[in-house]
This record gives sequence, structure tokens and C-alpha cells, in this order.
Amino acid sequence: MEDYKKLLDEAYKKIKPVQSKTSRFEIPEVNSHIQGNKTIISNFNQIASYLRRKPQHIEKFLEKELAAQGKIEGNRLILIRKIPTKKIQERIKIYVEKYVICKECGKPDTELIKEDNFFFIHCLACGAKHSIAKI
Repeated sequence: MEDYKKLLDEAYKKIKPVQSKTSRFEIPEVNSHIQGNKTIISNFNQIASYLRRKPQHIEKFLEKELAAQGKIEGNRLILIRKIPTKKIQERIKIYVEKYVICKECGKPDTELIKEDNFFFIHCLACGAKHSIAKI
């Protein structure tokens, strides 16, 4: 029996430790650069796709939060202002907290729905429905 425990202890030392409390949802990193007086987010459509939101919705939010005009060209968003990547990343995190993550269960499996003149976040995981402010 001691041999078994010794072998088991050796096996535990060789395997990687189990990561605790990791989330399957991570906010994508912003890939942006400044060109003249413009900031170009080159992976904008990928971010929108990952968050499962319309690019126009995220664009409108970022324009308001960053006080910059912008336009979507192909897969990228061009903002008419010099903005550091860190600031854009922070605003996308705020967007995720407001418009993606469910307030009840904390999961990102949500969709935006419009009923009459009101917008709601509907959670596909727990079924909760919360009203949200218009952008």
C-alpha cells in the first residue's frame, strides 16, 4: 500500500496543477494603431463577432464614450481622434459589463432584443431579462 501512495504522490508532482476559477469568456484584446489624427482598430469586426453584437452598436457606444466620430470600413473601425489602446480596451470592458454579461448569472450568453421602444438583454443561459438604456 505504501508503494501505491508513493507512486500516486510522484504522479501528482508530474502533472500540471488545475487552474482554479477560469472563465471561458475573455474580452478580446484590441489591436489598434494611430495614423495621423486617426485611431484604427483593425480587429473591430472580430471583437463584435466574439461579443455577438452588431458592429454598429459597439461603434455607437465607443463613439459616445470616447467622444470621437468614427466609421466602419471593412473589418476595422476608424475613429477620428488619437486614442490610446488601453483606453479603448477599458471602454470595451465597460460595454461588455453593460450590454453582454447577464446581471443574474454572470454569463455572456445573452442577446439584445427590442420590444416597442425599449431594449432588453435576454440571457440564453438562465432566461433572465433586464432592461438597458439606449446608447
